[in-house]
Amino acid sequence: MSKRRREDQVLVDGPHEAVATITINRPEKRNALSIAVRDAVSDALDRLAADEGCKVVLVTGAGEVFSAGFDLREFEQLDLADELWASSDRFHRAWLEFPLPTVAVVNGPALAGGFDLAVMCDVRVASDTARFSHPELAFGDVVYGPLHDLVGALVARDLCLTGRVMDAAEALGLGFLSKVVPGDELMAEGMEAASAIARAPRDVLQRTKAKFIRRSGVVTDKTLDL
Repeated sequence: MSKRRREDQVLVDGPHEAVATITINRPEKRNALSIAVRDAVSDALDRLAADEGCKVVLVTGAGEVFSAGFDLREFEQLDLADELWASSDRFHRAWLEFPLPTVAVVNGPALAGGFDLAVMCDVRVASDTARFSHPELAFGDVVYGPLHDLVGALVARDLCLTGRVMDAAEALGLGFLSKVVPGDELMAEGMEAASAIARAPRDVLQRTKAKFIRRSGVVTDKTLDL
């Protein structure tokens, strides 16, 4: 298989009726978040933040996996270290400070950095095949703060320290997910949630999102400090 071009790895559709969709399109790599993918997503978020026709952004993965996290092959390339972390820091900041509401449409496993991506969105709907975990704790740091804000210290510390799998049913029961539906209904459910949000004026959504950001108290620019 030929190497997929960067512009094909992240697909941006819309905005249509004020809703834009970002699709991570590396199903053959379980939608791993490479440097190229993270930078393309960050670029897309910058464009959509400035687009007066956009009120809501959805993010999903192509195929049966939302995202398996960072592309681990890049951690083995010492010459990429500076670029890897600069890209990561920008990616997290782009999501955490995006000035409009975001919806994660979780179409399957969301692992490590893929779990973080779902966490950083404002609303999460998922298929019944979704599952969440932090397997990277076996070899590196885990992003903790944003998850703590959503599910509290007890659950966040358990997930971050054990790496255990949280399935869709548990995530729904904890309030981490807004809704769980069969996979063939998921995108319609995500669009319904986004359309409900988009009924509000853009400036109202911006002010509301600013409250979320202030309340989170996240001030660091560094991924490994989150």
